[in-house]
Amino acid sequence: MTTTAFAFIVAAYLLGSLSFAVIVSKAMGMADPRSYGSGNPGATNVLRSGKKIAAVLTLLGDGAKGWVAVALTAWFGPRYGLGEQAIAMSALAVLIGHMWPVFFGFKGGKGVATAVGVLFGFNIWLALAAIATWLFMAFVVKISSLSAIVACVMVPVYAYFITGPSSPYFGTCIIIAILVIHRHKSNLIKLLTGQEGRIGEKAAGKGDKQA
Repeated sequence: MTTTAFAFIVAAYLLGSLSFAVIVSKAMGMADPRSYGSGNPGATNVLRSGKKIAAVLTLLGDGAKGWVAVALTAWFGPRYGLGEQAIAMSALAVLIGHMWPVFFGFKGGKGVATAVGVLFGFNIWLALAAIATWLFMAFVVKISSLSAIVACVMVPVYAYFITGPSSPYFGTCIIIAILVIHRHKSNLIKLLTGQEGRIGEKAAGKGDKQA
């Protein structure tokens, strides 16, 4: 790995470490999203505060940083001899930064919005396919975590056909799916026990039956 590639990857990780759920909530004078509901600093949990605009801003911010990390490496990387491998590594770095942010004690979110932003950076059709899957599942079951898990399972399948199995993006999509599903392990347990919260439920104390 070259010094330049390492710099792009570190920058992507630091960008990912900006937790917009915490930043937006603090800016709007709201409670820290890690203190209620599931304690997850993500858009779904922020929505439980009742502040829809805060949830939207969190969603956009977390998604945008995923896209920016990929886009910047794709735009500026080639002039330093960096190709798709570096782009893929920056994508993983920004997602890992979101999940384990250095600025917030390595306690981050589950990575769904950031992963979608990354997919937009890879290929717009790949991202749209993932979003369509999430929306369909959310409409049918109205459970954010289950919708995200199903979408994650399908992303590598979509990537196989859209980017091709030989593309670094295909392998990266497999890792992204594994990471996001891993971060949803507590939700999987709640799903199996029938305790998982539904989209739009109001916030309760941390650790209650929320996603």
